[in-house]
Amino acid sequence: MSSYVDFPHTGPGRRRPHRTAKAFTAVAVVAAVAAGGAYATGLGPFGGEDGPDPEAVAEARAFLADWSAGRLPEAAARTTGPDRAEEVLQGFTAGLDIEEPKLTAGTPKDTGDGTVTVPFTARMPVTGLGVWTYDSKLPLRQADDGAWKVEWKLSLVHPRLSDTEKFRLEREETAPVEATDRDGETLSGTTHPSLAPVLAQLAGGTDGGGARGTVQLVDRATGKVERTEASFGGDDTLKDEGPVRTTLDADWQAAAERALGEADGKNASLVALRIDDGEILAVANSPATGFNRAVSGTYAPGSTWKIVTSAALLLKGAVAPDDVVDCPQYLTVGKRFQNVETSEHPGATFRKDFTESCNTAFISLRGKLGDGELGEVAKKHFGVGQTWHVGVPSYDGSVPVPRDATEKAASMIGQGRVQANPLIMASVTATAVSGTFRQPSLVDGTDDETTTTPLPPEVVTQLRTLMRATVTEGTARVLAGLPGDIGAKTGTAEVSDEQDNNGWLVAHRGNVAVACVVEEGVTGGGSAGPVIASLLSAVPES
Repeated sequence: MSSYVDFPHTGPGRRRPHRTAKAFTAVAVVAAVAAGGAYATGLGPFGGEDGPDPEAVAEARAFLADWSAGRLPEAAARTTGPDRAEEVLQGFTAGLDIEEPKLTAGTPKDTGDGTVTVPFTARMPVTGLGVWTYDSKLPLRQADDGAWKVEWKLSLVHPRLSDTEKFRLEREETAPVEATDRDGETLSGTTHPSLAPVLAQLAGGTDGGGARGTVQLVDRATGKVERTEASFGGDDTLKDEGPVRTTLDADWQAAAERALGEADGKNASLVALRIDDGEILAVANSPATGFNRAVSGTYAPGSTWKIVTSAALLLKGAVAPDDVVDCPQYLTVGKRFQNVETSEHPGATFRKDFTESCNTAFISLRGKLGDGELGEVAKKHFGVGQTWHVGVPSYDGSVPVPRDATEKAASMIGQGRVQANPLIMASVTATAVSGTFRQPSLVDGTDDETTTTPLPPEVVTQLRTLMRATVTEGTARVLAGLPGDIGAKTGTAEVSDEQDNNGWLVAHRGNVAVACVVEEGVTGGGSAGPVIASLLSAVPES
């Protein structure tokens, strides 16, 4: 059975699929943008005297930021056809069950005919299915009054969207798979609410198949399928084999879900995994239903990324913990960077810079690394950006080569276009303190196609020492009173001018690494810190 939303002639309402054993739903596809958003608008000097007008680029980024945040009237007002644009964007967004998607702007181009084109990549997580990714572009034209506007056309939403063709989602409903934890205890969305979307994703197979569905391009008049744009889901192999035994631990999972109560009602997510084999002990999201942001989300990791940056610097002997690396309040590299609360530490050592999370000090060391070196270290030693087979759909990180000096400065502190999520940062933490990347897994038997090189023992020792000092004398003192030899790193990640910063904290104790992000948590120690403190207080040292 199918139901249709005849986009773009639709209002903001959303039809829910009929819940039958083999029901299919057809709805119009959504475009949208990022959990975590972009790092500030205008990441550096993209335009100049011979390049695109910076005002045009700023308008394009503002349009994407409004669209990403759901401010559709504001986004539409930035176009040459605001009424139609708002109708289409609203119908397109409301038509498909997507949460926290991401739009990433590319390098703008002056087309030479009075227009500027800004390409962008759309990553749209379809709840319970996976992520639909495609590329499109924004055309901008200067109005008579000199102001730049997005030139409205259907194809900017998606290149194949037109007056004659639209998108449809065919979703096949599947029952959540029966699952147990590592010790055979039954798991369900009733006993562990955060696992509802995870168990739904497991329904289709061990390689992240999940429920099945397709995004199709269809003829508006006849409904004929012209092509399949994206496919999600696997086969029914797990259904006939009895309960799926996962790597999860029911006690850790319950403690993780309770701990997210410390996030004060904000969107938050957490992952805990074993350091020695990458097996995932807990995956928790708040709210519990919907998008599995802990594994598939895309966020700027902020200063937790300084673990990777430090590894890159230490690997080539570019800095030592006792070296003096001054920490001023501000540092300008195309734009002004500052420390949290504009703190400063004159004459600080690199150890102090790490424990106090000094942005300006880390940025000052950018010349010690080649433009692509941070991404190379992340991929080679930490597995970030390689393809992971976790057992459910996952986002495996991205560290692009910086496009300019400003973006390189931002990447040193986990901003710019660096993208991660709690699964990635828990894995980064585990790799840093063990020296060896082990692909995270939620079930047995997942393929491992990654290829990594262990970190040298002396670098591991230095990273462990720096993370331990962050707990005993730095920004992660919220964990100092807990038992065990805990090491940690806090992070504060800028999102946009309209949103508060996201708060991060990663930590390790015994054989477990954990990572937590609290959206708009302002600071890592103040928001994610209490969450991880609650979790580690509730479980024994492993």
